[in-house]
Amino acid sequence: SSPLASNPNLPYALSMSPPAAKKAKTASKHVTAPPPDNKLVRPLLTDMYQLTMCYAYWLSGRHELPSHFELFFRKAPFAGEITVAAGLDQVLSFVEHFSFDEADLSYIHKLMPNADAKFFDYLRSLDCSAVRIEAVPQGTLVFPRVPIVTVSGPLGVCQLLETTLL
Repeated sequence: SSPLASNPNLPYALSMSPPAAKKAKTASKHVTAPPPDNKLVRPLLTDMYQLTMCYAYWLSGRHELPSHFELFFRKAPFAGEITVAAGLDQVLSFVEHFSFDEADLSYIHKLMPNADAKFFDYLRSLDCSAVRIEAVPQGTLVFPRVPIVTVSGPLGVCQLLETTLL
């Protein structure tokens, strides 16, 4: 079965391969996302809520449970009825290159000084190899309350992706 068949409302599907390969898979071709253009868009572009939730999932052993998030908008901008999907290349680039560096981990440790040291090992090893992104193609007209991007994968890493992707 084609990965595109999983959700007919989202015609673009992507599964992240292991980071060493740095390739993204679509239904019929392989593409590689370049590193993010904006150096400010990094895994630390999140909030304390996401880090705390990830830690809670990790502590309870739930961080590897399957999860599914949908990204949509409630109201079209400029008092319009529809909008044009854009920015998918930046989403794919961020997800493909997602990893915390040692400076990130040091900062998170300052924010969460009482966190178990093994949690930082978990964060150090995180990647998006088990994350699946489904999205409408760039340039598609989209309506409010209809998912533009869906993110599926382990609960811990998907929780950390949420703020940046929103």
